[in-house]
Amino acid sequence: MGVRRQARECALQIVFQLDAWPNPSVSDADDAIARFFDNFDAPDERARTLASAMARGVTEKRKGLDELVQKHSPRWKIPRMAMVDRNILRVAAWELSSDAETPATVVIDEAVEIAKRFGAEQSAAFVNGVLDGLARELGRLATAGRGPDGRFDGTADGKSERAPSDMSVSRNG
Repeated sequence: MGVRRQARECALQIVFQLDAWPNPSVSDADDAIARFFDNFDAPDERARTLASAMARGVTEKRKGLDELVQKHSPRWKIPRMAMVDRNILRVAAWELSSDAETPATVVIDEAVEIAKRFGAEQSAAFVNGVLDGLARELGRLATAGRGPDGRFDGTADGKSERAPSDMSVSRNG
């Protein structure tokens, strides 16, 4: 397991603990981070440092992250989401909005894998859908190949030059 994956999983567990607190502060996050690493080993110092930064960042920006996540999950209010799912989304949303260096597809794929490991059966699909919309809003994912309705239309620029009836395949070779 890579350093960033270790960090994401540790950050998830820390923000999961903090989710029970109504309005945690960065100081509360620091306490939770210290308790977490006193009880669990981070295999790599870099993972520990990154997990700590992620947990602090999520705690500091939790309200804004929740608003961003909520915007892309209109059928599920934040308090109704499974705790694991909403905290995976918070960590990934923080990373998408704070770390332009890591490609959005990597952040989303990692969040989906973490959801498969820690979440329920439908968690991975839910996390993927919410983060895809969120990343597009933040300009982190291209919308090439999608028409005005957001659906894939098979072109590189999202504008079909031929009508569907013109796209038939010739059987004559």
